[in-house]
Amino acid sequence: MSILMIGTQRSGSNLMRLMLNQIPMIEAPHPPHILQRLMPLMSAYEDLSDASTFAQLVDDVCRLIELNPVPWEGVVLDRQDITNRCTQNSLVAVFSAVYDVLAETRGAETWCCKSLANVHYVPEINEYLPKAKYLYLYRDGRDVAVSFKKAVIGQKHFYHIAQDWAKAQRAALKMREKFDENQFFSISYESLTGSPEESLKALCKFLEVEYSPSMMSFHESSEAKNTASSSSLWNNVTKPIMNQNTKKFLTQASEEDVKIFELVAGDVLDALGYERTQTSPNDVATFSAEEIAQFDAENQRLKAERKETMDAEDLGRRERQAALLQAIKDRRPLTTVS
Repeated sequence: MSILMIGTQRSGSNLMRLMLNQIPMIEAPHPPHILQRLMPLMSAYEDLSDASTFAQLVDDVCRLIELNPVPWEGVVLDRQDITNRCTQNSLVAVFSAVYDVLAETRGAETWCCKSLANVHYVPEINEYLPKAKYLYLYRDGRDVAVSFKKAVIGQKHFYHIAQDWAKAQRAALKMREKFDENQFFSISYESLTGSPEESLKALCKFLEVEYSPSMMSFHESSEAKNTASSSSLWNNVTKPIMNQNTKKFLTQASEEDVKIFELVAGDVLDALGYERTQTSPNDVATFSAEEIAQFDAENQRLKAERKETMDAEDLGRRERQAALLQAIKDRRPLTTVS
């Protein structure tokens, strides 16, 4: 069985994957974001029916994993084995094959990919993995925005964060209308942290696995320690559940920022049951071209400012993956990537 977590980052996905990792039959690694990073670059491969071209794609996927900031320890990616496992020459086939190898290496029957941006590639995934289960994890977008402003990745202005958040939630909500309850499960960050045992038991029932109390001690696992040591993004995963980590936007965001977010994504907040604080459903977003230009400039400034504070080792790990992706885009010899 394959499990795909969908939604938006900064919503508790690492918390969820570490909890799932406590179940012996499930392997949920830190993701190299295969589909998110390589789908936009598929034009570099031209004809995948050509054996050498497909072999190049397989190698690129494997290298992306081998450069992952949190290593897939003990996993050997034999390129020919990966190729043999694919029943079609596609990126999703390679994606599925490498996760199968990971699960087998760890003695698990099921793998979970927590690359939340997979929500944008569901048609391709569903074609190859029609029995996959989808786990939709969502969080109040205003708290997501507060988290992104502090993070070393992602957008930094509430206007841009709201756009990205709303796009992903809308895609997930459309999925929820199409898939039945045996294939699609929704869970909020607020319920996961506020009523963890109840939420996890419901999740385990959906996944048809037995709930284990060890899921609550996720923070003591070696995977949690490895993850936390890889980036400041994931410091909290070595701590017990933070059940007071909600509604932070009320004290950590300006009223103006919250208003901007609600004007952009208020309909999605409404759909997910989050109460607005600065707008009403009848309010319409009317940002001028000048205002949006100001938002863009501030977003870029904050990104650059945050990058300057990034830990050098963390930055180096991310830049190695970025260099590989640039090499693929340029289709220059990959031996130049170290």
